[in-house]
Amino acid sequence: MAIGRPVEVVADVPEAARRRRRVAAIGEFCRERPLGAIGAAVVLLNIVVGLGATVIAPYDPVATDYGAMLARPSAAHWLGTDAFGRDVLSRIIYGSRTAMLVGFACAFLGATVGAVIGVASAYFAGKVDLLVQRVMDIFLAFPLIILALAVVSILGTGIFNVIVAIAIPMIPRAGLVARSSALAIREMPYVDAARAAGFRHRRIILRHMLPNVMAPYLIMLTAYLGQAILAEASLTFLGLGVSEPTPAWGLMLRGAAVQFAESAPWMAIFPGLAISLAVFAFNLFGDSLRDALDPRLRAQ
Repeated sequence: MAIGRPVEVVADVPEAARRRRRVAAIGEFCRERPLGAIGAAVVLLNIVVGLGATVIAPYDPVATDYGAMLARPSAAHWLGTDAFGRDVLSRIIYGSRTAMLVGFACAFLGATVGAVIGVASAYFAGKVDLLVQRVMDIFLAFPLIILALAVVSILGTGIFNVIVAIAIPMIPRAGLVARSSALAIREMPYVDAARAAGFRHRRIILRHMLPNVMAPYLIMLTAYLGQAILAEASLTFLGLGVSEPTPAWGLMLRGAAVQFAESAPWMAIFPGLAISLAVFAFNLFGDSLRDALDPRLRAQ
């Protein structure tokens, strides 16, 4: 037993050092990029609110109260109620769950698939790279929201279909960024050594090249989060996204129709603020993360 103790202490030292470096890196990020830290805090708040919506929300977001329709903000309903008497604050809180789910799923799916395709295209080069890039150019010819509208009109409404519809236009954009980084990695000696060792193409792409594009991948991931939330709200507002009675910020804006603009402006103001704040926070965090991970910007 006495012999084993020093081994445990020695084994704990690297882990403790890594933990201290992580804490120091987070502290340095907050000091040098306060706007990015604020954005990260807002993002974390949205995640916590979405996960704890059942505890935080004061009312059931789908429960109607026809005796309190279009009630003004008060002590009973802090942000008022909508045309069905549903509490606006509760629906915004639950709507953050929908926004975070769609945002993270779309960003992860689009950035991951795009990165794999981009790295594979750079690795094989030649005719494969030429064919893949021409297909990417076709998708890039359409704006994100237009292509998402086309896909969701084919697949239909629902959260899963919305995620696929928004992720598809993100794939070629992520693929181009990953390809530009992978072109330089392809010429590295360790890639040639992996080929000489007889490793399969899949192993070289996934284990030797893809991990070295993690910096641009993380930047794309954070940048796409805000775009995905905004695209989901837009599709839902147009009636092609999440359907009633699911709480969603875009659906709340759609319910705040023109006839309620003067009589109940809070129906549009507060969901709009929630969307703007979430997208702005993700953009702030994404820009700061890009500055922190890009060695050229970090050296300035």
